[in-house]
Amino acid sequence: MLRHAGRARFWRAPLTLLLTVLLALFLLFVTLPVASLFLRISPEAFFRSLADPVVLDALVLSLATATVSTVIVVLFGTPLALVNARCDYRGREIVDTLTDLPIVLPPAVAGIALLMAFGRRGVVGQYLDGSGIPVAFTTVAVILAQVFVASPFYIRQARASFEAIDRLYEDAARTLGASPTTVALRITIPLAWSGLVSGAILSFARALGEFGATIMFAGNFQGRTQTMPLAIYTTMQGDLTAAISLAIVLVVISFAVIAAVQIVTRRNI
Repeated sequence: MLRHAGRARFWRAPLTLLLTVLLALFLLFVTLPVASLFLRISPEAFFRSLADPVVLDALVLSLATATVSTVIVVLFGTPLALVNARCDYRGREIVDTLTDLPIVLPPAVAGIALLMAFGRRGVVGQYLDGSGIPVAFTTVAVILAQVFVASPFYIRQARASFEAIDRLYEDAARTLGASPTTVALRITIPLAWSGLVSGAILSFARALGEFGATIMFAGNFQGRTQTMPLAIYTTMQGDLTAAISLAIVLVVISFAVIAAVQIVTRRNI
């Protein structure tokens, strides 16, 4: 036994050193590119770039469309997540699979799929366009693309939050005469609130960073469909300072999103 203890102590130091080196290399790999953004631009140039019409239009459009998309996802995704968490119906696995599909779909595939559905000659878009309601290459297209790619992040989190709730509270409310709607609004949703907020924040972040489906389905028109990721792609070709400024804004927002999710999750523990 003493021999085994001696061997364990012998290997502990090299193993600790190896793990420390691997952790340091990983942290360096993650933080160096992000830090490089801040090192390549001065504060004066950053704030000056924010006044650029391209940067300002992209920032306003991104925040507005991501907010609208998140509201739509929450309004439609919450009932779906609640039904899938509480009801056992035929075909639920198919619904779950279709709900998660946008996560694994390549963005270009998502974009062309939306174009074939809602484009001017699309399955649904041809009728909308004939009625004077164009969708493709408009701000509405940006919102649809964001909803498509961001909805799974909220629905998955919402369903997990609903499933984690003890049904005893819901059953007690029903025995007191509460309707299913009352139980959902006054018992289930409040108990799952922190998880729903975390899912909504993640969905907002995903919508804000959407690029592939948006450029395929909505195009890249300043002030109408050019979101921050698209503006970064465009300004990289002529104004690197503007591109870096937009990238820094997205980094700050991403960091804030992660911090907000951690705070909300910690309060729930």
